[in-house]
Amino acid sequence: MRLRSGVFAASCLLVEALGVALFLRGFFPVAVRSLPRREARGDPPAEPAPPGPGMVSNWTKIPPPLFKKVVLVLIDALRDDFVFGSKGKQFMPYTTQVVEKGTSYSFIAEAKPPTVTMPRIKALMTGSIPGFIDVIVNLNSPALLDDNLIWQAKTTGKRIIFYGDDTWVKLFPKHFVEHDGTTSFFVSDFTEVDDNVTRHLDRVLKREDWDLLILHYLGLDHIGHMTGPNSPLVGPKLREMDNILKKIHISLLSKEEASLPNLLVVCGDHGMSETGSHGGSSEGEVHTPLLFISSAFEKRSGPLTQPGLVQQTDLASTLAVGLGLPISRNSVGNLILPVVGGKTMREQLRFVHLNGFQLSRLLQENTPAYEKDPGYEHFKIAEKSHGNWIKLYLEGNNSEILLNLGKKVLKQYLEALKTLSSSLSKQVAQYDMYSMMVGTVIIMEVLLLLLLSIPKALSSRAEFEVPLSPPLFSLLFYLMCLMLCAVHVIVCTSAESLCYFCSMSWLTAVGVMMLISALMCGILSAIAKIFENSRLPLKNLVVSSSSWSEIDVLILAGTIGHVLSLGASSFIEEEHQTWYFLINTLCLVLCQELCRNNFLLKEWEPHHSTTMKQNFDSVGEASECKNIDIPAAGNSKLSKATSSAEFIKGSDKWISLASPWIILICCRLLRSLNQTGVQWAHRSDFGHWLTSSEHKSELSFLAAVSLLMILFLVQRRCSLVSKIAMALGLLGVYSYRAAIGNVIFPWQHDSKDISKGITEARFVYVFVLGIVFTGTKDLLKSQVISADSSVKSTGLWEVYSGLVLLAALLFRPHNLPVLVFCLLIQTMMTKYIWRPLKCDAAQITVMHYWFGQAFFYFQGNSNGIATVDISAGFVGLESYVEIPAIFLTAFATYTGPLLWAIHLLCYLSSEVNRNSAAVGHGCFCYAVLRSVPVAIYIVLVTGLRYHLFIWSVFSPKLLYEGVHVFITAAVCLFFMAMDQKHSQKV
Repeated sequence: MRLRSGVFAASCLLVEALGVALFLRGFFPVAVRSLPRREARGDPPAEPAPPGPGMVSNWTKIPPPLFKKVVLVLIDALRDDFVFGSKGKQFMPYTTQVVEKGTSYSFIAEAKPPTVTMPRIKALMTGSIPGFIDVIVNLNSPALLDDNLIWQAKTTGKRIIFYGDDTWVKLFPKHFVEHDGTTSFFVSDFTEVDDNVTRHLDRVLKREDWDLLILHYLGLDHIGHMTGPNSPLVGPKLREMDNILKKIHISLLSKEEASLPNLLVVCGDHGMSETGSHGGSSEGEVHTPLLFISSAFEKRSGPLTQPGLVQQTDLASTLAVGLGLPISRNSVGNLILPVVGGKTMREQLRFVHLNGFQLSRLLQENTPAYEKDPGYEHFKIAEKSHGNWIKLYLEGNNSEILLNLGKKVLKQYLEALKTLSSSLSKQVAQYDMYSMMVGTVIIMEVLLLLLLSIPKALSSRAEFEVPLSPPLFSLLFYLMCLMLCAVHVIVCTSAESLCYFCSMSWLTAVGVMMLISALMCGILSAIAKIFENSRLPLKNLVVSSSSWSEIDVLILAGTIGHVLSLGASSFIEEEHQTWYFLINTLCLVLCQELCRNNFLLKEWEPHHSTTMKQNFDSVGEASECKNIDIPAAGNSKLSKATSSAEFIKGSDKWISLASPWIILICCRLLRSLNQTGVQWAHRSDFGHWLTSSEHKSELSFLAAVSLLMILFLVQRRCSLVSKIAMALGLLGVYSYRAAIGNVIFPWQHDSKDISKGITEARFVYVFVLGIVFTGTKDLLKSQVISADSSVKSTGLWEVYSGLVLLAALLFRPHNLPVLVFCLLIQTMMTKYIWRPLKCDAAQITVMHYWFGQAFFYFQGNSNGIATVDISAGFVGLESYVEIPAIFLTAFATYTGPLLWAIHLLCYLSSEVNRNSAAVGHGCFCYAVLRSVPVAIYIVLVTGLRYHLFIWSVFSPKLLYEGVHVFITAAVCLFFMAMDQKHSQKV
């Protein structure tokens, strides 16, 4: 079967995407689990039996509740410094007063990555550590079936009321006697989401028909996403929250009875990074305040101490004890002892014993050798000491010895709880190794097949014979299928834990086994052909003696160096430095090549013109075997030398020589715009300066100039209609940003008239769709009606222009210079570097890929989830619509790589003097460049799966790599559609 390079590359990437999906499903583990919820309710353990005959404790029931009513106020993205820092003293005076002098306990709760809402709600209510993959399903929360605090409360007859983020309603359907959910994903709404919660408050606080009230406020999180933690909008929102807490606290105090006090709990689900986002593991994202306010606690006296550090999972155990409920079976949290510190010693020991018994039982159900675990041993020792204490207590001993012994037992229990919790937390990483191995095999086979196909795929014809019949009908293929199916049966019948690949239907599993066998047979067939061809005598000495240029050496060294750097966590955190170094080095090498072509070769030409004339014909004959595309006059260094003087004349020569240095200056300016990574992300950058409220005029001027520059750089190859649409669209972009208050018009003195900008954003979408539609029409015309390269080139450029307009709309105003420099560098490299140097398609593809990766980081992205700008997914939307939100967020995140990839297609298609196989070469090289790092990284991550930074560093990077593979597969499909048959031209 004869395939073109582009078709082959796109097919390989689709298969690789299947392997990546299977690996991701196996890699991201399922959390530690206990019995199903329906079996979770059992008899609580009794107090430890005292030693000696006839000594029995009669306390076998769950202790009664400590509080009559509990109000849980969850303020989304509430950082610890918003309460305990200077902002708290300034904007939350009542809360600060209660913390410093009131009847309260304050802590800093540490959340585990990923710091996004839905996994954090699970952690708060179940006490378990959700899997990292919960960050993906955060946009579509399924019902929570695990044992949890809400289910336990509902089962015991407690009445629960909820107002706020509708994620709770999805997680706990039919659990609330009254609820009003608000979508959390419309991030440009700062007020309505909170007003919808507060409007119920006065009515509910007057009623007595509830036991647990949960309020989830979203406005602070939305402000962070849109404007950052230092926004002037943060202060008023914190003041609003302070007034709400004051109202609730006063109401609870006024309705307290002598029997049981009430409890107010204030917490955050996660914090906020310095850019206002969340999802990663920086201190601002994982540290949230946790306040317990109740008249049951002693009033504070003495100097204020630093709040203690607890785990976010500890809240579930503490609230269970406070409400008189069983602790959730899957909880890995510890009881926060100060909350029950006012109770008698016997009650305190009873509480920690219940907590320790639950943790030890969870350990038994998840660890075969649980008896050797240090935490379990400590718990048994503490339990024995507890029995001795009970014996003294039942004998009526009330001396100081009993109190001191009780404190000692309590200390033993707390140490055991800490060790048990630590052991269970480490067991979260229960990997599905079988699914991971199957995915890895598919990915490695695809990579090997691509590497073996390079000589033929990059030949001048860019098409080759793929031997499908021999492998698919050979004995080896059937033997491999049978062997793999046998392995599948053995693994799935003997595996102790549930495996995702084993849960698939047998038809699907057999299909995957056949795919693996076919890929292996194809690899063996390709290797056999290479050995067969190596025995043939060399017919052309000119090709075999061709040497590598400095650009080729840099490309190979840079690719290998980047791949090797992925094995170190520090290099992943600061990967942007690697790409910045590579593109800077590339610019220097290009400068050297331009100097050689403009100066050295002119001196060399007169002496060697005869030799070049003699060799030109042989090079043309050798082009059939050469592994690069051939421009009009040939593609060897000799032919480059003959034509360099023709291209560079007059002023163009000096502009060409200056181009690499101008590009270096542009890249240096872009590095100052957004600090990214981990080590220096906290430092202020030019972007922070621009986005501060005092510099709105400067930001407005920069945004206006940037939009004009975008129009100037893009419109040159568009039709008249598209030029007008682009100008109106860019005007709409500025109007949208002015509507939401990011920038101001010259006649505005302030930005009081802030709206959601729905109309302005949709105005821009109309022009985006119009420009893309015009380009698509031209592409269809060139593909179906007439093979006119100029029509095709115009159509591709207009599609590219439409995407540029969409990027301008989704980018925040301070990031518009990134788009300008992207277009400027592309223009300069096209006219003054690639054409004069006559770079082949493979070299140009690598340069596009490198610059695309660099611009991914120039945008302010990193390998942490927190830098994903989810606000881009809601531009122009009145409510949360899943598909458009996901598409817009993905496009805004990967704008850099996408624009450079589409520009590559525009450039290769527009070069009329370039071999018609260039597009196929570009598609194939792009597939190889994406396959090499993802394949190696998957192997590295598998080996480092128990590394200390696996969840904070390696896993987020794995998600980015996985998504990038899917996007690259879509790009290669577009390349394939644009790669017309070129056999006639060849």
